Amino acid sequence: MLNPFKSRNLWPVGLVIFFILFVSYIVGFVIFASRQKMDLVRADYYDQEIRFQQQIDRIQRSQPVLARAAIDYDRLRQAVTVSLPDIPQKGVTGVITLYRPSDAGMDSNVPLDLNDIGSQSIDMRSMKPGLWKVRVQWKAAGADFYFEKPVVVGDVARL
Repeated sequence: MLNPFKSRNLWPVGLVIFFILFVSYIVGFVIFASRQKMDLVRADYYDQEIRFQQQIDRIQRSQPVLARAAIDYDRLRQAVTVSLPDIPQKGVTGVITLYRPSDAGMDSNVPLDLNDIGSQSIDMRSMKPGLWKVRVQWKAAGADFYFEKPVVVGDVARL
């Protein structure tokens, strides 16, 4: 006589359930990962790499000028001050780039407009707190120059 309550081997059922759950997890993770925003590389990455030697030349040309140059963040005024005191203010053109490494959509450019003592302030109150790279690129006497410095904007305790 057959016993209807005879125990069955549940290993095959357990293995099938395990593989179904594993495949479901992998598919879910792939969908999640593919929808993540990736702003760590510029859209024109390859063009930038080709022009990298020009950037190296700008940096080397800037070394003697940078002895008195500075980029500072004033927490009270919430402003970044770019100082290039050794640069003649007439005939100088350039741009200050506020680069946010974690979000390319927040990057902005400000035209270089030095005052009589060779400095310029940029209001940062509207900028999101966190790490910013302030990049200054200018042209004087037919030569290109470049200077950059990371700046932490906002209250560090809140970050």
